[in-house]
Amino acid sequence: MSETELAALALRWYDENARDLPWREPGIGAWPILVSEVMLQQTPVVRVLPAWRAWLDRWPEPAALAADAPAEAIRMWGRLGYPRRALRLHECAVALVERHGGEVPADLEQLLALPGVGSYTARAVAAFAFGQRHPVVDTNVRRLVARAVAGEPDAGPATRPADLAATEALLPAEPAVAARVSAAFMELGALVCTARSPRCLDCPLVDRCAWRASGRPAPTGPTRRPQRYAGTDRQVRGRLLAVLREATGPVPRERLDLVWADDVQRARALAGLVEDGLVQVVAADVYALAGDRTGPVLRL
Repeated sequence: MSETELAALALRWYDENARDLPWREPGIGAWPILVSEVMLQQTPVVRVLPAWRAWLDRWPEPAALAADAPAEAIRMWGRLGYPRRALRLHECAVALVERHGGEVPADLEQLLALPGVGSYTARAVAAFAFGQRHPVVDTNVRRLVARAVAGEPDAGPATRPADLAATEALLPAEPAVAARVSAAFMELGALVCTARSPRCLDCPLVDRCAWRASGRPAPTGPTRRPQRYAGTDRQVRGRLLAVLREATGPVPRERLDLVWADDVQRARALAGLVEDGLVQVVAADVYALAGDRTGPVLRL
């Protein structure tokens, strides 16, 4: 079976089984797709859906977000996690206004030059918003291609140039069809060819999969454990940001001190937020979200 047939099988399955997601609607536009791709990084769809809708209701185009304060982007991000993505989206909106008249460009190199838009996001927007032929390679796609084509149980921790080349070799020549095949590969990897419990018998590539033909060998490298959250600096940072998001003005340090008992860890987390540009120091021991335009200092 040729690579063309593999793509055709995946596309047929996708047409019948793809999730009905709002950013996949015809004519949705490049900005909503870009926002969805940034939000979906390391975050499940079920959590992204309400945040994406709220974000687009408030900022339906880049110019609206660019005109607002960075602090508002952080507030709207809520508890999606990895809040630096909110800042990057705000910076991206500003760049879109300044460089492209408030429009998301279709050119891949121009997309790659935007703040917060990496290789995956740029190719995803080019493919899904503009119907271009690019290998859109996330963790799910790398795993699917590694198994189906190379017979490997996993594709490793990071995307390599070889992963892009292997995926591009599977794409049909017609750009619009290739873009849909990219979406099909992502959906198959997310729903069927999963990391821990792949549903091989439900996979349209089951008779083509080199990994299954070789007996589904287990990974030989070290097992990646899920990242712990409880008790980590990430949890402390989240609690500090929650206080600042909900405040209507700058917050004194003594109020932030109440969120976590460990003085050393709390100070480290707060310093990290300042260093990352998420929090600003507005006076001695007084803090606010980056670019916040709110009122007087809130006291205990």
